[in-house]
Amino acid sequence: MRFQSTVKPLAFVVLVAMGSSHAWASGYHFGTQSVTAQSTANAAGAEAADATTIFTNPAGLSKLDSHQITGAVNAVMPTIEYSNAQANHIGTERLPTGAVAVSGSTSGKITKNTVVAPHVYGAYKLSDDVTLGLGVYVPFGSETEYQKDSVLRYNMNRLGLKTIAIEPTIAFKANEQHAFGVGVVAQHTSAKLRKYADWGTASALTAANAVAQARANLASAQASGDATAIVAAGQALQAAGSAYQAAAANVGKVEGYAKLKGDDWGVGYHLGYLYDINDKARVGINYRSKVKHKLEGTANWQSDSLPASVLAQFDAAGYKASEKARVEIITPESASLQGMYRASDRVNLFGDVTWTRHSRFKEANLLFENKKNGTRDTTTITPNWRNTYRVALGGSYQHSEPLQLRAGVAFDQSPVRNASYRMNTLPDGNRVWFSLGGKYSFKKRHEIDLAYSHIHINDTRNSSAAADLTNIKSVDTKGASSANFKNYANIVGAQYTYRFK
Repeated sequence: MRFQSTVKPLAFVVLVAMGSSHAWASGYHFGTQSVTAQSTANAAGAEAADATTIFTNPAGLSKLDSHQITGAVNAVMPTIEYSNAQANHIGTERLPTGAVAVSGSTSGKITKNTVVAPHVYGAYKLSDDVTLGLGVYVPFGSETEYQKDSVLRYNMNRLGLKTIAIEPTIAFKANEQHAFGVGVVAQHTSAKLRKYADWGTASALTAANAVAQARANLASAQASGDATAIVAAGQALQAAGSAYQAAAANVGKVEGYAKLKGDDWGVGYHLGYLYDINDKARVGINYRSKVKHKLEGTANWQSDSLPASVLAQFDAAGYKASEKARVEIITPESASLQGMYRASDRVNLFGDVTWTRHSRFKEANLLFENKKNGTRDTTTITPNWRNTYRVALGGSYQHSEPLQLRAGVAFDQSPVRNASYRMNTLPDGNRVWFSLGGKYSFKKRHEIDLAYSHIHINDTRNSSAAADLTNIKSVDTKGASSANFKNYANIVGAQYTYRFK
């Protein structure tokens, strides 16, 4: 049996797009689109070492000395483990039975072993002063899955996110000191997820509300002294009580799950500037614009054992087996101040401070196309993220003519304010990057970069309030829940650059 929710399901598509579980930079950014930059913990944005500068600072294209193409791949090995999880079936504290705990797994690993992300960049020099570029890269993406019997299954059970960006770029040198770059970013996002709904408990709560109303009606009839009304109200109360007894037997026993999909294209822009102060020092500014998305999706609820009584309540509310919905969201802009200093013929030092306007994601309003009772269904999610800073320091050492060694460290602030706002799909915390790598050049045309990063993430806790289940239309049936999270990741990167000389 398939059944469609109309109030909350697409909210979770939005959570995927806005807060996909650990893209390994704060919030939902993937964290590395250049192995050259990764080896310095993304501190080397002002370096302009190869065509990957399209992502780190497009003005750097003007510093390249030839046409070139760069291909990179990152293998992300994440670990997100939850423990001591607990949750109650929504609203059961208001029932005669008292609060009922959700049964199931209370700990486990929710990430796959390895996620692979490829990136490709190309640069073509029209002249000494003007260079064209094209980048195809992964801005963010992830895949997580809880056990199907996890006590957190009513929050979200599984998600997958795929995003790809295409960025044509042009850069030019005003003179030997000043360089500018601009790019247009076309970004496609697709999301899939699975979420459970506690229909048995929702049915019992609705029946309990009917009993309370029947009692109130009986009291009103008794106050009026109308014998006929008293008899009718008494019969209604008896019927409501019988319905409640039947529904109460399904608390925690009847549930369904939804498979959801959503996708969209969005367009933004990218600006870069580099200033060579002298032959040793360079500073840069990198700005990535916000990108507006109108995410559209569908949801299909499924249940193998949904009682007819519960189905009847949903049918009466007018829900359909398939419904489209949409939401407008804005991925945030970011601004970076970058620096590079040539300390000696062998040593370069790098620095980067990046500000991201994560507060764009304070809330998101969802709109559903099917009308019920003359009104259009909407719902709002409120993660209430804050703006963040990222600080990175790195360096390179030219060990020999072909071999360069590189390393870096970075602090990346989480946009999550506290445990009550932390989503179980994004148990995000402040993180520290430790990176090292190397670059090997041969025959002047070929260059190989390798990098390794370990990302330490502070242990976090999620403390989620219950959903508002005031009527049967609200099928977001998560009860109050909490869990502890331990997160870290290892990233391995490999990159090849070919120069057309």
